[in-house]
Amino acid sequence: MRLLGMRELGNRLLALRKKMGLTQAEMAERAGISDRTYADIERGTVNMRLETFLQICQAFYVTPDELLVDEKEVESPRQEELFERLRACPPKERETALRLLSVYLNAGLENQK
Repeated sequence: MRLLGMRELGNRLLALRKKMGLTQAEMAERAGISDRTYADIERGTVNMRLETFLQICQAFYVTPDELLVDEKEVESPRQEELFERLRACPPKERETALRLLSVYLNAGLENQK
């Protein structure tokens, strides 16, 4: 396990954003930051505040570890199928699906406590 640098983190954000079928502007809006700031973060040319990083994690529906820690995880065919179906959804339906998934996952975390 190793922590990623800013450029590697930016590349990971780029790949994740594209996998979700979002533009930089859409991602920036979801994270509550400017388009320019998000673009700079994705290029790995700026350091971001912790608050900004957490906003980005929330917008992507991932934990900080999922973005910062390099642990090679192979996606199952089922996961890839779901990502493809999500990418094919219109933006409004995709957002609804992501919110439902977030609620579901958060409920699971609460039940584990």
